[in-house]
Amino acid sequence: MTTHRPNPTRGPSTSRRRSTALRLATAAAVLALSAVSAVGPASAAPSAASPQAAPSSPAPAAQSGGRLHLPDPTGRHAVGEVALHLIDHTRPDPWQPAQQQRELMVSVFYPASRPTGRPAPYMLPAAAAHFDSVTADDYLGLHVPAGQDWAGTATHVQQGAPVADQDGGHPVLIYSPGLGEPRTWGTTLVTDLASRGYVVVTVDSTYEAPEVQFPGGSLATMVAPGDPDAFLRKALAVRATDTSFVLDQLAVLDGGHNPDADGQPLPAGLAGALDLSAVGMFGHSLGGSAAAVTMDADHRIRAGIDMDGNLTNYDNSLMPVAQHGLDRPFLLLGKDLGTIDTGPGWQAFRANTPGWSRELKLRGAQHASFTDAEALIPQLGLTTADRTDDIGTIDPQTAIRTNEAYLAAYFDHWLRGGRGQLLDGPSAQYPDMEFVN
Repeated sequence: MTTHRPNPTRGPSTSRRRSTALRLATAAAVLALSAVSAVGPASAAPSAASPQAAPSSPAPAAQSGGRLHLPDPTGRHAVGEVALHLIDHTRPDPWQPAQQQRELMVSVFYPASRPTGRPAPYMLPAAAAHFDSVTADDYLGLHVPAGQDWAGTATHVQQGAPVADQDGGHPVLIYSPGLGEPRTWGTTLVTDLASRGYVVVTVDSTYEAPEVQFPGGSLATMVAPGDPDAFLRKALAVRATDTSFVLDQLAVLDGGHNPDADGQPLPAGLAGALDLSAVGMFGHSLGGSAAAVTMDADHRIRAGIDMDGNLTNYDNSLMPVAQHGLDRPFLLLGKDLGTIDTGPGWQAFRANTPGWSRELKLRGAQHASFTDAEALIPQLGLTTADRTDDIGTIDPQTAIRTNEAYLAAYFDHWLRGGRGQLLDGPSAQYPDMEFVN
């Protein structure tokens, strides 16, 4: 996994880069000292490690000069969304063993037949407050001034809109965010894919995710990481199990039943609208690693994408999936600025993969260029140096549209039988995407 965070002294760009170990140690310190601590899911009592509730609302925006907004999606469909509270009664929570069931929050984005319903929030209030005060700068290493109205960010998504009809159902994609990133931090790419006809499910791994707000307003935040190598290995194993459980629940939903623990009404037409024979997975950083690890464990996932996530463990040993590869298609999509540490794992994976694989590099990109940072950072009035440190030198609009085009081409090819011409070689239309060996 590639990670970075700024040095508190705000020195030169090269001095801002910290190792994963230091970042995790900092996260542990923040969790131990911060007044914004964790509260368990709505049905669970707070644990000893998480004694206090987070603030109920974020401070007003101070630097953006107006409401933050995400770019318009490029597909022909309007986009709807519904959040689901899922409970796995078959296992205790792996991060909080005193809690006898595993609780997750996921969001289902889907092509809507018409843009009706309530505007979907980017983040819920307690989650937005924690993201503003802790996650954005301390975990993600961004140069974001506190006081942003993340909850008020415009998303171009409607809650409760009816689902667009499609014979055979819509292909399903799972999105896994990076370490220290909430599931909302990939909304730009997720919304664009939904506008193109995919059902996209974003998953927070409770207690490893930075902040997860449950119905009723309770907030679960990241546990203290402890030993980095053990933490990361466990995080990947838990994400794989969580994802398989989510796929099970999607089958329940598609069969006409409501898996939401609170019985929240589902959008009209969602049941029966999923094509679970055409499932893909993609993720950023640790989420990209999780896409490969989960595909290795669950053969329901037919195609995957790793956006700048390592396939080596913290101790530099190869992950098992890098040692034997995958028998299904997998795309590696990386940055080209800052420290590049994906090389050994990616090279081994490609050498050992009997199935289709490609490695692409987005020129001028930083680690966060595959997240909503690319859309939101330019709206915050940062200095050129800080903006470059966060999202690189590539034009933000170019980065967003290039990423959207290649993700869509990949999944269209492998899940819909499209031609996938962008995957064949360099494109004059997207000259910033480089094919690696």
